[in-house]
Amino acid sequence: MMSIKRTLLLVVAVAAMMPMSRAGQIDREFSQEQATPVDHRVVEADRLFVSKSIEKEIARVQQLLTNKKLAEMFAKCFPNTLDTTVHFRLDGNGKPDAIVYTGDIHAMWLRDSGAQVWPYVQFARDDEQLRQLIEGVIRRQFASIVLDPYANAFNDGPTGSYWSSDLTDMKPELHERKYEIDSLCYPLRLAYEYWCMTGDASIFDSTWLQAVEKILTVFVDQQRKNGRGAYKFQRKTHVATDTRNNGGYGNPVRPVGLIASAFRPSDDATIFQFLVPSNFMAVSSLRKAAQILTQVNVRPDLAHRCTTLAGEVEQALRQYAVVRHPKYGDIYAFEVDGFGGRNLMDDANVPSLLAMPYLGDVSADDPIYQNTRRFVLSEDNPYFFKGTAGEGIGGPHIGQDMIWPMSIMMRAFTSRDEAEIKWCIETLMNTDAGTGYMHESFHKDDPNNYTRRWFAWQNTLFGELILHLVNTGHLATLNAIPN
Repeated sequence: MMSIKRTLLLVVAVAAMMPMSRAGQIDREFSQEQATPVDHRVVEADRLFVSKSIEKEIARVQQLLTNKKLAEMFAKCFPNTLDTTVHFRLDGNGKPDAIVYTGDIHAMWLRDSGAQVWPYVQFARDDEQLRQLIEGVIRRQFASIVLDPYANAFNDGPTGSYWSSDLTDMKPELHERKYEIDSLCYPLRLAYEYWCMTGDASIFDSTWLQAVEKILTVFVDQQRKNGRGAYKFQRKTHVATDTRNNGGYGNPVRPVGLIASAFRPSDDATIFQFLVPSNFMAVSSLRKAAQILTQVNVRPDLAHRCTTLAGEVEQALRQYAVVRHPKYGDIYAFEVDGFGGRNLMDDANVPSLLAMPYLGDVSADDPIYQNTRRFVLSEDNPYFFKGTAGEGIGGPHIGQDMIWPMSIMMRAFTSRDEAEIKWCIETLMNTDAGTGYMHESFHKDDPNNYTRRWFAWQNTLFGELILHLVNTGHLATLNAIPN
């Protein structure tokens, strides 16, 4: 039975809420609430949403897993989004509406929320209350895009933001206005999957059509064929990756058909603005939108605009995204600028080069992807860190030597090697700092030195990974992990 309750989370001082964060520093996104206790699942009476189908699935998987700690971690992580971050209601028209916080930051990221509820969609067909929740998330995402397609994170109403002084077109409904390609792709991905799984086309209404128009307008504008585009952003900050140069427009690009992204999925500014993994995601997302527009809305004109743009971006990726590396052969660059500039690295946040097959944007059999995978999982990637606690990809958002568990999860999602999968899961289990939860990042030599104790996206993603491995023939590998 669904249980929707007011948040019963302890408010604590910012300086006290991350006692195990790196060097006592506070994450620059200014988290203000902390789940308590951090090493237990929230008791049922305090959970924000309870789904019978998810509880049934947790029990099923726990029965299959022989490693006690892994079973307990799955039971805590998989429902973490439902337990602690969703706020469901009906809007003024009686339609589902839902806010999904990313965890300790009380704002709704289009990317995070789309990823957080993604693994629950497969259960929505047989769980009406869960279906309504996901419908509410999708409707909220579409409405947010219509409000401002350049924003990445939204408040639950016009409450204002710590970032209201940013030099961009801020509104009181916005938490942050960092334009990122993937923020517009994740809602398309989620809506398409929801439609495929449930058959419910009611979400594709006039707000959906407005959202598609907004997305197309932004993507075409950010191809930069007619100047620098409509978006600019600057922030008064000591963190270089939190603002943009050249009056807020970023480094120049040559218009070659690719779409500029001012920021990465990490919310860090791009260097060369044609962010390759995000452009791949734009291609697949636009084609999903076109299918909906054709079959549901009967809007061949709008569908054609989507497919034409997708084809143009795809062709440009073939021409400009591939770089000949002296050690790995042809690989995908992380960022390019159309002038010949390229950034050879990967960042942990998804979309990333490593995660492209997970998102369905590139085949895992693609030889260029395989070369790229070897590169990004090596110390030739400047943000690949290896230490006594583990190895994995990080990024400038947290900084040197801090590994994101998300990168280890993507390594497992994209692997066909049972030994590698087993290593990934064992590493994730061994770097939880005894909490049974995932964190934003941990130090390569000390898992007790981590950031963000309550990060629902990574928690739910870990649960998604374990469920995926159980359902795709890797249960024996999981059960080979000793207690």
